[in-house]
Amino acid sequence: MAVEELCALEKCLGLKAGKYSSRAQGNRQIPVLQINKGPSLVGLATIASHLATEAKKEELLGVSTEEKAIVQQWLEYRITRIDKLSSKEDVRSILKDLNLYLEDKVYMAGNKITLADILIYYGLHPIIADLSVQEKETCINVSRWFSHIQHYSGVRQHLPSLVFIKNRIYTNIH
Repeated sequence: MAVEELCALEKCLGLKAGKYSSRAQGNRQIPVLQINKGPSLVGLATIASHLATEAKKEELLGVSTEEKAIVQQWLEYRITRIDKLSSKEDVRSILKDLNLYLEDKVYMAGNKITLADILIYYGLHPIIADLSVQEKETCINVSRWFSHIQHYSGVRQHLPSLVFIKNRIYTNIH
């Protein structure tokens, strides 16, 4: 999955396709990028950060020192928490945490889209796709953020657009 996400990120950033493979680490597959100038790069966050730099879009890594740290924090969260979800209870816990965090935010870090938004979007897509409309309504801040990111130019690509708002018919009682 991570290799597919990195290929999508390359397209989003306007880069040529890289040479990817994956390496087993426990029961997970870790992406590996072979670069011409030196040793292989290993890991989703490392490769994604490299791609943002290669595309000369360093602002995706954060602008201020604090923003850069927050982006790195959320990249770690993606790898250590979202990628390791194994039960419905884990999913509920992650969505509850993210919903609380996004209560007063439009993006994961700062006032513009960052690598954290893109990679967390990719990581959550299969999870959000499995939620019912009612379940999405219980995490309204995550739903708002997710809908916003999926409509950001170039991010969604091959992934299906997910619906969040169900049209309701209200009766006018006077």
